[in-house]
Amino acid sequence: MRRIAWVGLFCAVPLVASCGGHHAGSPPAPAATSTVNPATLTGSGCGRAVQHGSTDLTLTVAGRMRTAIVHIPGTYQASRRTPLVLNMHGSASTAASQEGFTGMDATADADDFIVIYPQALIPQGSGFDWNIPGVPLYGGTPVPAGSADDISFLTTLVHAAEHLYCVDPSRVYATGFSGGARMSSQLACDASGVFAAVAPVSGLRLPTSCPAKRAVPVLSFHGTADPIDPYGGHGQAYWTYSVPQAAKDWSRHDRCSSAAQTSHPAATVTLTRYSGCRDGAAVELYTISGEGHEWPGGPHLPPIYTKELGPQSTAVSADALIWAFFRAHPLP
Repeated sequence: MRRIAWVGLFCAVPLVASCGGHHAGSPPAPAATSTVNPATLTGSGCGRAVQHGSTDLTLTVAGRMRTAIVHIPGTYQASRRTPLVLNMHGSASTAASQEGFTGMDATADADDFIVIYPQALIPQGSGFDWNIPGVPLYGGTPVPAGSADDISFLTTLVHAAEHLYCVDPSRVYATGFSGGARMSSQLACDASGVFAAVAPVSGLRLPTSCPAKRAVPVLSFHGTADPIDPYGGHGQAYWTYSVPQAAKDWSRHDRCSSAAQTSHPAATVTLTRYSGCRDGAAVELYTISGEGHEWPGGPHLPPIYTKELGPQSTAVSADALIWAFFRAHPLP
């Protein structure tokens, strides 16, 4: 199994915080690092023997070399179509850091889905930033001219995965942290025919232009003590309005019932849920009182990081709740 790398996760805390068996007759299993050209891939990946655990994947998209980490659960069977989750890192972070930060491999192994950790390309600190259309980078700087189209990269990555592995195209999902959360919000609008549902963590937005042709189920998490993307809004140029407002805007976009329902799954957690949406969608927001810019229930972080990002909370497990939400919302 590929060793999860924590080095570099918080090498520049303020920046990362904006994120932090082969058998006869079948194709050979990919090596520890696989390099593919999506344009040359044909057919389904079903029937192809693959290596369980985490491996590196390199692919060419629009002339650029892009990278990702692919985690295949031990329960994976090449004859059975399997759900796929993209899990995107935050600003100034990396795919390897996101794999360690979220701990989602364990959930994938327990619940039988593939998880891919893509890596952005715009250099930022010790990591990389996403090119979110029309949105400045952390710190307010504009996206450099000529930057890679990350919507194209992420949708191409999904199509490549469908050729390499036995993926269920009706159960492809996206999640991410901070900058990766904002990117998953963007995918809900720009690639609603690919991603059945999304789950932004510490970064829910409704893009200004949202051409989604269907109601997209949206699950989000946010701490009230987030010092990077404040719960009440009034942050950086990309963060002007509150998280509850973002959830309400998504409920209107999905044409949900006007009244929000609230409950308390734990003493410090409020769940705001909008139901009665088009296409069987739902919009849910978990508000974690006192939590900072964190992944709820994620692996424990040393104090040096929580000092900058704010407290962690184990009141809920984002990984478990994300997968339960995704499982309930395949493409219509």
